[in-house]
Amino acid sequence: MTEVFLCAHRRTPIGRYAGALSQVRPDDMAAHVIDGLLDLHPGLVPDEVIFGCANQSGEDNRNVARMAVLLSRLPETVPALTVNRLCASGLDAVIAGARAIRDGADIIIAGGVESMSRAPFVMAKADTAFARAPEIHDTTIGWRFINKRIAAAYGTDSMPETAENLAADHNISRADQDAYALRSQSRYDAAWHAADILPVTISSRKGDTVVSLDEHPRATSLEALAKLSAPFRAGGTVTAGNAAGINDAAAALILASADGVKRHGLTPLARIGRAASAGVAPRTMGIGPVAALAKLGLTATDFDVIELNEAFAAQVLACTRAWGLPDDDPRVNAHSGAIAMGHPLGMSGTRLAATAARRLTEGGQSALATLCVGVGQGVALVLHAV
Repeated sequence: MTEVFLCAHRRTPIGRYAGALSQVRPDDMAAHVIDGLLDLHPGLVPDEVIFGCANQSGEDNRNVARMAVLLSRLPETVPALTVNRLCASGLDAVIAGARAIRDGADIIIAGGVESMSRAPFVMAKADTAFARAPEIHDTTIGWRFINKRIAAAYGTDSMPETAENLAADHNISRADQDAYALRSQSRYDAAWHAADILPVTISSRKGDTVVSLDEHPRATSLEALAKLSAPFRAGGTVTAGNAAGINDAAAALILASADGVKRHGLTPLARIGRAASAGVAPRTMGIGPVAALAKLGLTATDFDVIELNEAFAAQVLACTRAWGLPDDDPRVNAHSGAIAMGHPLGMSGTRLAATAARRLTEGGQSALATLCVGVGQGVALVLHAV
């Protein structure tokens, strides 16, 4: 089988909701990180560009990958595909790119983008003449235009409610969730992440502003976390402090065959291994990584590096405890995760894969990048040291 290598990676800073990057369109963000890779490797022309994006109802424009190609320095002859598996979209872009190389491509640029700040409101077309109560939804996150049969069969729990379900089902306390959230914040290493960040320049009448730092990490304490309300359920445990943020960002990386590595002078960070996806109950969507890893026939102890998306502390702890890992296992998100850094839906999976690859260059033989997915799925990708 053709070997696939993960090479250079660039990402924007991760912006907070309504923060510095809220002024930047998602297609422009995606083009920016593509051009950042071209700055590292001038003249590189991939066989295809594949991006993940979860929203696709506004400026991300149905096929944001193609829009990004046209906005970038790539020639218009480069085709592009946008994939959507909600939270795992950016990881699925990497998986799809690896499969393309195994089918004969030499170079793929894979990535992900999401502007949750700029997600639009959407309104259904009227189903009767002169209707006065249009159905309107905010597309930032969550359900919209719900099918009544889905609601009857599975319910329509919000993402925080699914975390509350896991906390109840797995006896995960508020104190343990807050302790994990504090670890996520304390593990954030700005200097380590800076190597991946491609600054974004925002121009206005007042001049240029350069955004070069992740906006979401913040100083906190167990005492401060304990004071936050748990608004999603009476007697609940899920708070804004032990959940991921709503964010804006883009990321992209280069995937290459062995011939592509040699031809373009690339430096592999990791070799792409097997991948799997799995379905789970929507009400406990956060357990998806456990099901996906089981489909690979592997266990968490098979990995030296684990990058597990932190949608919620309850979700992380449900997964790690199911794998038999301690809550503070140093292999899991050693340089922090989405509780501190934020979770721009379509981008996060690409960042996880790139972070796992970089960590492998520092030691270890194998890595796992995995996410849970809203409406009940999980995706897992294995990476190997080179």
